[in-house]
Amino acid sequence: MALSLAALPAVIVALLPLVYTVLRATDRGWGPVWRYAFSSRTAELAGNTVTLLAAVTASSVVLGTAAAYLLALTDLPGRRVFLPLMVMPLAIPSFVAAFSWLAHFPDLAGFTGAWLVLTCGNTPLVMLPVYAALRSLDGAPAEVARSLGAGPVRALATATLPQIRLPLLAGALLGALYVLHDYGAVAMMRYETFTKGIQYAYNAGFDRTAASVISLVLVVAALLFALGESTARGATTVRSGAAARPAATIRLGIARPFALLLCIAFVAISVVVPLGGLLPWLAGRTTGRLDASELVAALGNTLGFSIAGALIALLLALPVGIMAARSRHPLARGIELAAYAGYALPAISVGLALVYFGINSAPSWYGQGRMVVLAYVALFLPIVIGAVRSAVAAAPRQFEEVSRSLGTSAVGALARVTVPLSAPGILAGTALVFVSCAKELPATMILQPPGRNTLALELWKHAEVLNYTQAAWYAIALVVVAVLPTIVLQRVAEGSIGKAGAS
Repeated sequence: MALSLAALPAVIVALLPLVYTVLRATDRGWGPVWRYAFSSRTAELAGNTVTLLAAVTASSVVLGTAAAYLLALTDLPGRRVFLPLMVMPLAIPSFVAAFSWLAHFPDLAGFTGAWLVLTCGNTPLVMLPVYAALRSLDGAPAEVARSLGAGPVRALATATLPQIRLPLLAGALLGALYVLHDYGAVAMMRYETFTKGIQYAYNAGFDRTAASVISLVLVVAALLFALGESTARGATTVRSGAAARPAATIRLGIARPFALLLCIAFVAISVVVPLGGLLPWLAGRTTGRLDASELVAALGNTLGFSIAGALIALLLALPVGIMAARSRHPLARGIELAAYAGYALPAISVGLALVYFGINSAPSWYGQGRMVVLAYVALFLPIVIGAVRSAVAAAPRQFEEVSRSLGTSAVGALARVTVPLSAPGILAGTALVFVSCAKELPATMILQPPGRNTLALELWKHAEVLNYTQAAWYAIALVVVAVLPTIVLQRVAEGSIGKAGAS
């Protein structure tokens, strides 16, 4: 009961934009809702969206899992360098990456280009939680499998993959939801999905009813995916034994050059090409000069909003994720699914919903930074929920039971035992939220306080007026901001595995 009450704030924040969208969609009755929902245009957008979603999710799951495995468990050279490099795509706004690719390869416009850009951006969503899980992996099952004659591939399939199933499913779900609400890549690549249809209805047609109805279709699709992930997750499992046994480092042998080449190719495709498109801007002499004070101010605003959004999202997500990991009660599943509603809505819908909320219910918040932070929490809360749920589910429950037997309350046992054991996975989700907040654009543009631009807003503003030199510097600053929490995550994960080995 205590966890259910603690989870209510997360549900309220997540459902707030959805309530506005429902009210907007039905303000002219239910007739237009059914007409728009079952129109040929909606069917066309649904077909395009599902096709792109399936392709991006499949490729990002394969690439993200393979990258996490190579970086966490093998003797791949340069692992400390590759981890921050392979998470950099998260920091590159999708419209910037798409623009850079189109500048070099104009024929990529359409499905192929959208798939390429979104796959590069989504792969770290899978890689980071899986990497954190692998770094705290119990190596005993794999050693037993190898001692019974299983080869490396079979040991991976039978002993390792079952232990990372939860973070893998969580990463796949987040990747799918990201595809559902991304606008920058599909707009630049001229590939029509739900989000492009919603944006057009808002901006060009000025038909907010149609946009709201399509947004609700998007929410229904996202909740179906979340429900499917919850079903595929099955019964939660926890590790047994006194402590995890660190997994032995796997020797790649003759496969090492091939693995190294794969990592280099991914970095080249997802980082070098998009950032390479910025180099001509940096060298430009006729596209304006950098205002250092403006850059520093935008950096401070970005850090302030993003840190606040990530920390508040973490606090709200903890009871939801713990309850989802420890209970299969329908109430727990319902609360978890409700929290995913905000992530499914396009950022413009969330921004407009909070404008309505601010004007009518919280005027003291309207035009303040706290409204931007609230939008970030509503948009990216499921990232931390998935991370908390998978990390807590993988933590040994018997430690918690021992703490309870010594007189500690249920909440105290969770706070003192379970959460610290789950720290690497939880930090991975928090790092992802921080990066997502730092590069968020549409909701920030709608809700920004006067004079408090972020790096993403300044990047967009300067690119729109062709001040490419300034835009390039803001893009590079955004990448640097995103890489820093990843380095911290790497240190924490390595520290946790070292402690496990010493225990």
